[in-house]
Amino acid sequence: MTGLRSGELARAAGVGQQTLRYYERRGLLAEPPRTAGGHRLYPPEELTRLRAIKAAQRLGFSLGEAAELVPAAPPRRRQRAGKPLADRLTTRLAEVESAIAELQVVAAALRATLEAGCTDLTECAGQPRCPVPFQPG
Repeated sequence: MTGLRSGELARAAGVGQQTLRYYERRGLLAEPPRTAGGHRLYPPEELTRLRAIKAAQRLGFSLGEAAELVPAAPPRRRQRAGKPLADRLTTRLAEVESAIAELQVVAAALRATLEAGCTDLTECAGQPRCPVPFQPG
């Protein structure tokens, strides 16, 4: 029986062993076979799957979304479900670009507030020169 023990796989993927067990419970990793001594023995391709999960998280996908993008079943046994990857990435990119635009507005307001010399938001709000957008909701 060949494969990677939990510690080996965890080190290679840069995660903890508890993360492997958590991913098994969440369905991101299939439960691996065990050695005669009871040690988990992961197939080598699980390292690629873990790297893909971590990449999905770095792209801003939740763990649940990563589970959809990187299913635990081998490609020949799983059915294509949900949106194609390009659609998911396009949607995520639009969300990120929207968040960036919102943060740029906040950054501009912060710069303007600093430049206006505001030292107290309550006092600043009562001044016509106040650059902070005090609009409801």
